[in-house]
Amino acid sequence: MDILYTVEEKYLQAIEELNYGELPKALHLFHEIINAEPDYARAYYQLGCFYHYQFKNYQSAGYYYKRCIELEAEFPDVYEHYLKLLITLKMHKLVSIIAEKALATAGVYQAQIYESLGLYAEEQQKLEEATNHFKKASLTTSSQNEHTLFQDHLKRIGDKQKANQNMVYAYQG
Repeated sequence: MDILYTVEEKYLQAIEELNYGELPKALHLFHEIINAEPDYARAYYQLGCFYHYQFKNYQSAGYYYKRCIELEAEFPDVYEHYLKLLITLKMHKLVSIIAEKALATAGVYQAQIYESLGLYAEEQQKLEEATNHFKKASLTTSSQNEHTLFQDHLKRIGDKQKANQNMVYAYQG
């Protein structure tokens, strides 16, 4: 690592490269940061995002997200992405563990966590659980657009529940 740069300066430079669409440069800088400062959690988070969204290498992404949480459990940004990865991989036990940690961490946007959990429950046909998560998401948001989105989720779940109800026929004769 250059002597002229502190770790934070190198990190900001990497973020700037990301913002300008220079993904290879940013990736290189994040790896340089980890090589020079193996306990710099935010670089692990950024690498997790790279491997998750750019490369679709879920195993590497999971490693980097997990390592970030191990180093700095109070870093709120990592939880939303790690939870989405675990849901994609259908890692049921870890989903609830990470969701619980996320909801207990200051700075985590709870509505987003509840929405992810609701979509996950809906995917598993656990409609009551999905309803509860979407209601919590609706209660924790302050954005009108998101509130409307969560209400749409609730309506969709309600429609699915109605479609699954048994028909009762009354004989009149």
